[in-house]
Amino acid sequence: MHYEIRIAGHHVPTELTRAFPELEHVAMSGQTVLFGPIIDDAHLYGLLARCQSLGLRVVEMRRLAG
Repeated sequence: MHYEIRIAGHHVPTELTRAFPELEHVAMSGQTVLFGPIIDDAHLYGLLARCQSLGLRVVEMRRLAG
């Protein structure tokens, strides 16, 4: 499964994006988009918990087709 997680702010510091080595990231439309393969629900919830612990505001999360 591949997911996309949109985080508020297009200037998320590089140190924070390094906290997600398993995901790619790109800045677009005033947001930082993390995307990539998610192994299972536990992995997904772990990523969301990591966002919360780093003070990142998740704007949208969705499963990508394919």
